Amino acid sequence: MIAVDKTRQTTNRSRVDQDRQFCIIIPTYNASRYWDRLDASFKDEGIAKDQILVVDSSSTDNTRDLVRRSGYRLKQIPQQSFRHGATRQMAAESMPWADVLLYLTQDALPCGDRPIERLLTALEDPEIGAVYGRQLPRPGADPIESHARMFSYPDRSEVRSFESRHTLGMRTMFFSDAFSAFRRSALEEVGGFPKNTIVSEEFTVVSRMLMQGWKIAYQADATAIHSHPLTVAQEFSRYFDIGVHQGRESWILETFGKASGHGKAFVLSEMKFLLKTKPALIPMAALRNVSKWCSYQLGRHEQYLPATVKEAISAQPNFWHDCRLEAEAAQASVSSQAPIGSRHQA
Repeated sequence: MIAVDKTRQTTNRSRVDQDRQFCIIIPTYNASRYWDRLDASFKDEGIAKDQILVVDSSSTDNTRDLVRRSGYRLKQIPQQSFRHGATRQMAAESMPWADVLLYLTQDALPCGDRPIERLLTALEDPEIGAVYGRQLPRPGADPIESHARMFSYPDRSEVRSFESRHTLGMRTMFFSDAFSAFRRSALEEVGGFPKNTIVSEEFTVVSRMLMQGWKIAYQADATAIHSHPLTVAQEFSRYFDIGVHQGRESWILETFGKASGHGKAFVLSEMKFLLKTKPALIPMAALRNVSKWCSYQLGRHEQYLPATVKEAISAQPNFWHDCRLEAEAAQASVSSQAPIGSRHQA
């Protein structure tokens, strides 16, 4: 394991505490329905307008007009060019002065008492490379949706290191960049966000940070409302994509362990919660869990599936478009290098 440079990190900490050299990066697509609440949260905490960068994937509503009216930085990209890792990395490189990069998704709405400031306080510890906040269920969420947030985002903060894997297993590198902050020096040390990953780009980054000796923090008093009323089909696609990521990044499971223990704990916790709140939802929860397990396993073994099937299942068509182009380019390269004689023989 590479030793952590405490001197370098102490310098970063003083910049966060004194000069507030951080930026907020928000990828958006048709975000107008969330904008008023996002904008209000930034104003409540007195964040300077030039500290906020919105990367908009060519929205078809008035998102960009709202961003301009608010006075924030705006960068527009074609919708088809959005990638979970590459777009976040491009945004980080667009704000080179920021020592800390705070990422939000458009539907993660900071709430409570100064949540952004509370999130950043975790980086006062010079050994912490990244921190994520607590995500609360949206108003009106049903018990299944609410439990998922309560299970994954408890009310107690914690700090994890590479050694935590011995007791926490894969839970060690659990992270969400929907409401998170990264120390730039730590992010750069592990090569930034991966540009060719389907989803779960933050899992790759955080795993590398932990292996390099950095710590990861969960800040429970930094809160944001963020949950989704996903259908069974939408969850199937989501977990297929997660399985694809973990199958292609198999070193993560080899290093931190498999998710089976965590999955069993989730199902048991969910059943107990539903028995107390709404037992009638137990059959639906069971169906969802079986569906998620099946789709995850399909994703883990996607190399055996036809390309058309993978594209039909996945929620990330742009990723598979890139894969197809890469395969075609590789095939063209092989064909162009083949001896002339072998072509005649074929």
